[in-house]
Amino acid sequence: MMKLRIHRNVIRLSLFLGIISWIGLVTVDLFIQFAQSHNVPSGFKSEFTHIFLILFLVSVAVYYRFITGQAERINFIDLLWRVFATGLFATAISLAIQLFYELLGQGSLAEKSLLRLFFFHIRFGLFAAFIISTFMVWKQLILYQKSKRLILLWQIFEYSLLASIVFIFFPAQNDLVTLLIVLIPLLLLGLVLSINLKWIAYLDFRQKWKSISIMLAIAIFIIFYVQQFIEQIALLTDLERLGSFIFNPFIIAITGFVFIYSIFSLLVIIFNLPTSSVFEQKLEEIINFQRLSQSSQSEYNTSQIYDILLESAAKAVIADVSWIEISHNGSPRLLTKGINQERVDIFKKRLQANTDQPEIINPLPRPRLQRQDFEQRQRRHRILKLPEYRSVLWVPLIVKNTIVGNLVLMKEVSDGFNKEMISIITTFASQASISIENFQLMNETLVNERYQEELKIANRVHRSLLPNKPISNDAFDISAFSESADQVGGDYYDQYQIDDHKFIIIIGDVSGKGTSAAFNMSQMKGVFHSLAQLDLPPDKFLAYANSALGRCMEKTSFITASFFVVNTQDRTLSFARAGHTPTLYYSDKTKQACYLETKGLGLGIIRNDKFDQYIEVSEKRYQQGDIILLYTDGITEATNDENEEFGYDRLKKVIIDHAQESSGVLQKKLIEELYKFCNHRPLNDDYTALIMKFT
Repeated sequence: MMKLRIHRNVIRLSLFLGIISWIGLVTVDLFIQFAQSHNVPSGFKSEFTHIFLILFLVSVAVYYRFITGQAERINFIDLLWRVFATGLFATAISLAIQLFYELLGQGSLAEKSLLRLFFFHIRFGLFAAFIISTFMVWKQLILYQKSKRLILLWQIFEYSLLASIVFIFFPAQNDLVTLLIVLIPLLLLGLVLSINLKWIAYLDFRQKWKSISIMLAIAIFIIFYVQQFIEQIALLTDLERLGSFIFNPFIIAITGFVFIYSIFSLLVIIFNLPTSSVFEQKLEEIINFQRLSQSSQSEYNTSQIYDILLESAAKAVIADVSWIEISHNGSPRLLTKGINQERVDIFKKRLQANTDQPEIINPLPRPRLQRQDFEQRQRRHRILKLPEYRSVLWVPLIVKNTIVGNLVLMKEVSDGFNKEMISIITTFASQASISIENFQLMNETLVNERYQEELKIANRVHRSLLPNKPISNDAFDISAFSESADQVGGDYYDQYQIDDHKFIIIIGDVSGKGTSAAFNMSQMKGVFHSLAQLDLPPDKFLAYANSALGRCMEKTSFITASFFVVNTQDRTLSFARAGHTPTLYYSDKTKQACYLETKGLGLGIIRNDKFDQYIEVSEKRYQQGDIILLYTDGITEATNDENEEFGYDRLKKVIIDHAQESSGVLQKKLIEELYKFCNHRPLNDDYTALIMKFT
């Protein structure tokens, strides 16, 4: 409260002194001008003008120094709007004065030197207020991310500007060479400071457009005002007495610096504008990826999380030293960066001794807080000061409403942590606490949950790959079924109609199990539907499929498949086998069944242009009542209680015994016989069958 009261008193006093000094400056100059016009002594020396001018400039500087505030507490756009509003007001008044003279025309009143001098001081006062207020805002923007070197450089520049005010007392004040000797170092120093534009990186796309408009307006205001200022001075006769306004290095240097920084900011914002939307998009992608990785990277333990937190926090705020003190399994643990444990103990005692100061915010949460209150209190922080390190940020680490440690960051400069830095650190601490809490919870059920989730994903993928319903046709009927062992499937079948008389059917079995097999199935489905449209013969189809799958599958993976092209007009079958189980063919004429064994190699085993050498294409004419059974090895290798396999002979017998039934009944009978043989035990492998009966 005491600091706030002093702050307000300084603002009021500086405003009062600024008004009084400006009135005194105007009064003295008018008296001197009147006396010179009537050849009578004025009673005032030129030093009075200098004193009032210096008092006015210093009062204005102090006033705007205290009302501008700090950039970390005020929005950048709000700061720029303040400058724009001040410049717009000053320019509007100047235009009003110019309009007033335009209305007077060539009358005697327009030639009055006293009136011109009075309006000159109004314009000068407004211009000084505008340029100094802009200077103070530029100061906050330049020092937004401060360092010891930058602070030192700014202090040299600011004190040099302040010292240049007294230049008007020197006899050589109107000498151009002397003015340049004083002015050039100030402008060069201002030019060096003008490259500090880090605040622009924190503007989004819309804010950058607003900043461009404001910066352009500020530059136009300065050019307009300087032009008007020079034109009005040219109309005044006593240029020697007005040298304190013309040859004033403080006014010239501060105007040049403000204009240079405006132009630099304008150019940098324009150059950064095309990448703003991309940057925001990438930032959003990083955030989403971070959320995803945090949910999946469960292998990190608590120690690794704390290490990541310390490293990330120190880099984010460019801390000189930092540490984390945590209580791990009942024993304290210290992680440090740039400092040893002995010095940590010394600083801890000093920090704990400062906890009763009024300006320190107590970060400790109350017991049993609600989640919202807990998060709000966790964001609270302490900002302390120590002799060695002028800025200290102390953030508690809270897990399950219990403080498990503290994150401490220290910098050598004062006010080293702005609002973005504090927000980043509290977000890091909050996220680390949540990650640790999740880690502790996930350790209890991680293995089982991961396994169940893998099964669900694989099952959904497997089901989505299979056709919703069989192809409907008068020449044949199709029935198909597929079951996965433990919900994870690596079997695949599909069908495709090329035209009214040509159809394609395929069955496949992916090596391996789990989600990798399910994803390889999805690749197989994509390849099948892409190549099926080309109406390729079986050997070409399998060769192209082998080439496509060989590029995307792991080297240890492969797929067996059987591929059939059915032509109902010619009543022919054209087929090839890629390492798959032989197709069972039932002839209604002979009432016998046989296996169509053609040579072939699995897809992905040989990944070169010689694959087609291992594929054999066969053709066969079918008759009404004939049956094709495509299946996977999960059926023939199914075992009973005596570890005996179902085998090819039993499969053949099921088809022969029920050959007069429809494909749907055949499917049902096959499943019943299979489970009866296995004594209704769960199968050890995936099993799939596709039955086509020609009608």
